Amino acid sequence: MYKTKVPIVILSLFVLFYVGGLGYAEAEQSGEAKWAAKAANILETQMTQIPDKRIPESLLKKAKCVAVFPSVLKAGFVVGAKRGEGLISCRNQDTGKWGAPAFFRITGVSWGLQIGAQAADVIFLVMNQKGIDGLLKSKTTLGGEVGVTAGPVGRNASVSTDLLLKSPIISYARSKGVFAGLSLEGSTIKYLKKETTKVYGKEVDARGVLFNEKTTPETVKVFHDTLSKFAPKPEKK
Repeated sequence: MYKTKVPIVILSLFVLFYVGGLGYAEAEQSGEAKWAAKAANILETQMTQIPDKRIPESLLKKAKCVAVFPSVLKAGFVVGAKRGEGLISCRNQDTGKWGAPAFFRITGVSWGLQIGAQAADVIFLVMNQKGIDGLLKSKTTLGGEVGVTAGPVGRNASVSTDLLLKSPIISYARSKGVFAGLSLEGSTIKYLKKETTKVYGKEVDARGVLFNEKTTPETVKVFHDTLSKFAPKPEKK
């Protein structure tokens, strides 16, 4: 009887460690998927607010790229933790449709009393080629190498739209239900090659993903689909 139990115990331990290992691997693999889901949820939440509390649709339709960084920690709150990871997707320059997203990190973010919290969701729109060129560098400082402007909110924002379109990047932050334009001057944006490569299964640079990748992996498809829903390609006049 004792001899019979030993193989059973060994088999049980093997199954336990094997299944546990698979569970751990799946958790590791789901990290990027969670980023994409959070970013998509933030974008959808913002764009389903009443018109006076959301990003003007006129700006979103003209944006060349959109970036969403969930739960960015305010600079100075925790030493070494003033950063956030998120996704950026850009429109195909010929068709106007959204391309595959890539992972980026933003650091050095700070905001004033209009937000007031220690963490916020950051959204920014890239409006022209200068902003795109900044994203494609290995690391870019906003406000220095690339100009950035705190964006308007609501239907009355159309008055300043023409002026804002001259700015490479228009930025926003949302925390505890408060949504406002955010100045990102002094912040830095860096492409996360390791995380992006993990999702696409091959080594790719920022340009290769944002403008040349033909398929969007299931891991990040929710972000792509949400952008396509709330910021469809501009209609031809």
